[in-house]
Amino acid sequence: MKRRDFFKSSLIGVSLPSFLFGKSTVNRNKNNPIIITTWDYPSANEAAIKTLNNNGNAMDAAEAGCRVLEADEKNIYIGIGSLPDETGKVTLDSCVMDSNGNCGSVAFLQNIVHPVSVARKVMEDTKHVMLVGEGARKFAISKGFKQRNLLTKESRKAWRDWLKDRRQMTPHEAHDTISMLVQDDNGDLAGACTSGGWAYKLHGRVGDSPIIGAGLFVDNEVGSAAATGLGEEVIKTTGSFLVVELMRQGYSPTKACEEALKRVIKAHNGNPDFQIGYIAMRKDGEVGSACLKWSFGYMVSKSGTSKFHEVKGLL
Repeated sequence: MKRRDFFKSSLIGVSLPSFLFGKSTVNRNKNNPIIITTWDYPSANEAAIKTLNNNGNAMDAAEAGCRVLEADEKNIYIGIGSLPDETGKVTLDSCVMDSNGNCGSVAFLQNIVHPVSVARKVMEDTKHVMLVGEGARKFAISKGFKQRNLLTKESRKAWRDWLKDRRQMTPHEAHDTISMLVQDDNGDLAGACTSGGWAYKLHGRVGDSPIIGAGLFVDNEVGSAAATGLGEEVIKTTGSFLVVELMRQGYSPTKACEEALKRVIKAHNGNPDFQIGYIAMRKDGEVGSACLKWSFGYMVSKSGTSKFHEVKGLL
């Protein structure tokens, strides 16, 4: 299938003129900055707030927030200490996108603690969008990143225990991603997404976290969105892109997240057996979220306060 044909096929049921080329009528937020993050990670939001208070922009803040969790060895889903793949290797995925539509990502990155910062270097220092595997690792080293064994004592033990029966972890057993959306004092939007991926995955597997339009999408005229959950299913619907474009059409952030999930539900005959959660931020500062099943949570920081919100699944 040609790239143009694939693009058209992803827009079935959507009015092309307003969807693709129309100006957004969303008003600018007058109460920024705002930060929204998947799951209950107050330390990430605190780092982002500190960065904004020190005159950092939205991209600086999103990167800083993700770096906190990437460096936390106790977090087994992100950065160092992540649960490995089936071969015992920790492989990391990440992407970033700024207010100008610039983006960068890395996938299947090994031995580098901060993939989010490498993704930003890809965005700012190359003409490319994505680097993967050994190429991404060598690029990181060329930019001054130090190598380190990412498999901790705890994650190694968990992997060895798994090897005893090689039971593939189901996608809903663990949340594996931090996605952060930021609006700064100038009203500009940016986002970042970083993950250790599906525990005990096949060696070489890449999820939605490093894929622009799936794990993360930012449009500075409209809003931003990000995902967590089973990346394979997020990719199939270019979920974050879809959420932003639904907001362009007039959907609220929450309703846009719900509508994107309904497409997943329909594709699985009304009964998906996995989890996907979306967060969204509109240009006017309204935020929202939705998830498929069970429950999902996100942290919002604005006006000097941070609050955790829990949402129940649509099913």
